[in-house]
Amino acid sequence: MQPASASEKLNFLRLKSSARAATASGLSEDMLPGPYPRTPEERAVAAKKYNMRVEDYEPYPDDGMGFGDYPKLSDRSQQERDPWYKWDAPDLRRNWGEPMHWDFDMFIRNRVDTSPSPVDWNTMVKHLGLFMGFMLFMFWFGEVCPSYQPVAPKQYPYNNLHLEYGRDANQKPEDLKHYEI
Repeated sequence: MQPASASEKLNFLRLKSSARAATASGLSEDMLPGPYPRTPEERAVAAKKYNMRVEDYEPYPDDGMGFGDYPKLSDRSQQERDPWYKWDAPDLRRNWGEPMHWDFDMFIRNRVDTSPSPVDWNTMVKHLGLFMGFMLFMFWFGEVCPSYQPVAPKQYPYNNLHLEYGRDANQKPEDLKHYEI
């Protein structure tokens, strides 16, 4: 019997292995990014592949990161998308077949929110500075002008600890009155 080639051994192991790391359906060839489009015709084919207009299609730069022809989408969180629109997947606010952002998991609704803030940055910093300044002034004022609550003398049980302080057991301790009506 002749020894099997390396590719045949690998295929045998793949088929017979009981613990494989693979998805149930697998990714088809058209779901994976293709090579970076170099010509306008390749750009048009890639735009059609991702259900985009050629004018809207812009691939990631070919900088060696391996994005291929995947479209560079705007960095907008799902929080910015219309909540009243009838989405195919309302929890993700996306429709079937639309391309996902490369960093999709960063822009879901419980993560980064890129929607504009109702208060501008300068106003937020000004309010924070005013609050911190007021609190620092109050701490300083509390140190300079302390306020103490009036207190009564310390009260002890058993006639003010008459025996515990080593006083004579035969002598009757004086009655202490800790209140005044």
